[in-house]
Amino acid sequence: MSAPKELRYSKEHEWVKTEGEKVRIGITDFAQSELGDIVFVELPEVGDELKVNEPFGSVESVKTVSELYAPVSGKVVEVNEELSDNPEFVNESPYENAWMVVVELSDASEVDSLMDSEQYDEMVKED
Repeated sequence: MSAPKELRYSKEHEWVKTEGEKVRIGITDFAQSELGDIVFVELPEVGDELKVNEPFGSVESVKTVSELYAPVSGKVVEVNEELSDNPEFVNESPYENAWMVVVELSDASEVDSLMDSEQYDEMVKED
């Protein structure tokens, strides 16, 4: 269960894909496997401001409810509405279909402070 090399990762198990001035955010394969079957995803609205390390939504599984923490700061410009009707995408396709939000960065340097795939894999092994 290795993390895709082109993404960056937070300690709270969110992934970030840089797309120019914006980033796409989701939760990692490791996170979804720890949570179990996802039954509900709560996400922010377009226009909401995210602040780094602060909650921006939640994921509910059959086991627990887990907060989502913003890996970067910025304005939400897109929300994956598909997850309302298909929360199972988080389990089936955490890096493709289950992206959660697209954020216009307020500080691009925050992405640089996130872990690369090797650092993330190492952190997961230690847990």
